[in-house]
Amino acid sequence: MSFFTSLFGAAQETDTIKILAKEAFKTAIEKDSVQLVDVRTPQEYQAGYIKDAINIDYFDQATFQQEFDKLDKNEPVYIYCRSGNRSQKAAARLDSLGFKKIYDLRGGYLGW
Repeated sequence: MSFFTSLFGAAQETDTIKILAKEAFKTAIEKDSVQLVDVRTPQEYQAGYIKDAINIDYFDQATFQQEFDKLDKNEPVYIYCRSGNRSQKAAARLDSLGFKKIYDLRGGYLGW
């Protein structure tokens, strides 16, 4: 992880993290059983979410790592938030936790 990413917490595209446009993200998650995670708050999630997404609140840091530890770090994980800001930070965090492939929805749920 670069100093910039460590300091500011915003993920940029790397070998591990890819930011996908809506159509590419949609095509990818239509495959069988992908790890799709909504990192918004439970209230935001309840107001609407992408089908089959599980909710792991980025702001609940105690639960965030616990819940992501239950996922397979060797399988791709697809994440999104409201606008793309939180999911970029979440992607950087997942990279540091050892996830091998992280796909972030450009523009978040607002762009969905």
